[in-house]
Amino acid sequence: MPKITIRKATIEDAALILSFVHELAKEEKAEHEVETSKEQLAKTLFEKDSTSHVIICEAEGVSIGHAVYFFNYSTWQGKNGLYIEDLYILAEYRNLGAGKQILKHLSCLALEKDCGRVEWSVLDWNAPAIRFYKSLGAEPQDNWIRYRLSGSSLKKVACS
Repeated sequence: MPKITIRKATIEDAALILSFVHELAKEEKAEHEVETSKEQLAKTLFEKDSTSHVIICEAEGVSIGHAVYFFNYSTWQGKNGLYIEDLYILAEYRNLGAGKQILKHLSCLALEKDCGRVEWSVLDWNAPAIRFYKSLGAEPQDNWIRYRLSGSSLKKVACS
């Protein structure tokens, strides 16, 4: 079993992060929806005022995955939460405990920052991921439906 380590990403990791984003999008059958570039990721993830953060997961020094996260807020709890936007491990490195190590790392960070919860989304057809998350004790929030404004709908609302 290779040694799994987690480290904070740096701006030099922008191309690596982009490659993970493309691989994740490919698995989610949405590669055509990726609009970002290495330069855009470097700008938005690593500038001084960035509100998003990235960790890199390595096995024996080889970068095998990443997680992108940010802090949100719950008025009901009166606390911040940690939201995981992306959690991706290269297919050939799955089942080594890397995903669990990432979630452990982010859960510890959430507790350290006095967050009330850690949340993420998973596609309803991604049975392996759902099994994995349930094995950790995570519960689906079936009573909530996630909505999104983007593209022309976002512009329409913003400019109305």
